[in-house]
Amino acid sequence: MPLRVVNVLLLMLFLATVALNWAERAERDRPHVEILPEMVRSAAAESFSPNPVFADGKTLQKPAPGTIPRGLLPLHYQATPEDAHRAGEELTNPYSLNNENALKRGASVYANFCLACHGPTRAGDGPVARRGYPPPPAQPPPIKDGEMFHIITYGRGNMPSHAGQLSREDRWKVILYIRSLQQKTVAQAAGGKP
Repeated sequence: MPLRVVNVLLLMLFLATVALNWAERAERDRPHVEILPEMVRSAAAESFSPNPVFADGKTLQKPAPGTIPRGLLPLHYQATPEDAHRAGEELTNPYSLNNENALKRGASVYANFCLACHGPTRAGDGPVARRGYPPPPAQPPPIKDGEMFHIITYGRGNMPSHAGQLSREDRWKVILYIRSLQQKTVAQAAGGKP
């Protein structure tokens, strides 16, 4: 038999073997060869099951001291007027008024969480206040961004805490949006363009 025919037959035999091997696989989404399969398919222990590996015999271990959960940065202030003032002195808004995305997000957060009480112009004339709930002050005293962040986080007076509803970033963005509204109000009062 000529060498060329033998090569073609061997190639066809190889291709047929590969095709049969692929066709008879039980799990088509699982590869034939796994490198370090014990890492891919490790035995997962139940959280509250006994585990002889650890000294206390439990699978679930206490986190190391000082561990911070993912996505949570501790805020080292208490819900007191003194700490609100301290936050005003120590905290600054990480966003600038030039950040259009932050302003848009702040406007959305304000519309969803603040508008009901504070109203569209921050005058304390929102739908909740119009129906008899004590309104927020129409012209609150000037406060720094950090103090406003503290108030949104812990609440003050009739305003409840919004820390559970708003992420830290959203609280800063709504403060940024409020500052942009204040700038427009000042510009309008001075006779300039908003």
